[in-house]
Amino acid sequence: LAPLVTSQNRYRDGCDICPLKVYSIPDWGEAVVNEGFKMDCISCKTRGEVPASAVVKWFFTAPGKNESSPLYTYENLQGEILDPRFYERLVWNGSKQTLDLQDGSLYILNVTYNDTGTYECIFERLLIYTKYQHVVNKPKYINLTVVSQYTRGMASILSEVMMYVSIIGLQLWLVVEMIYCYRKVSAAGEEALRENEAEYLAIASESKENCAGVQVAE
Repeated sequence: LAPLVTSQNRYRDGCDICPLKVYSIPDWGEAVVNEGFKMDCISCKTRGEVPASAVVKWFFTAPGKNESSPLYTYENLQGEILDPRFYERLVWNGSKQTLDLQDGSLYILNVTYNDTGTYECIFERLLIYTKYQHVVNKPKYINLTVVSQYTRGMASILSEVMMYVSIIGLQLWLVVEMIYCYRKVSAAGEEALRENEAEYLAIASESKENCAGVQVAE
């Protein structure tokens, strides 16, 4: 069995050991009572060619409590609910049919007010190299608040207002451009008509002079 090394160790050639990349998913959430809520927990390898296996462990800390309790674990393609308060209400929503887990998300069914608290997701990944193995632990915390109905944040409201303002602004700009182009084409058409009229009059005058010359010669 290859020896285990810590995250401070390095290759002999000076290169860093393959770390994990944890995506910046918001560490807070607002769930509506009696509805469902997805808790995202994603941790990916920066070097996909390195074979690995991972175990995902979830913990729950209720408000006012200092100690967390085991909530859920997923290992060897099997998930297990460890907290009786969540029996038949947790669904694995992460990676499937693989031991090298990248997504350890959970879905809570029928959210209750008692689900308010702090959730901790820990990725325990075993990276398997030729001469040794390396264990990496990456925790992620989610602060969940349960409300009676969803409340939109100020950022969401402002973004929607800006979207409608942008749409209206673009429509007004298109109208102005259409009017400008119409006037430009109309002016060009009038100028062309005037030039054609002047050319026609010049040709008619020249023809009349030629006819008069022919009559004098006769």
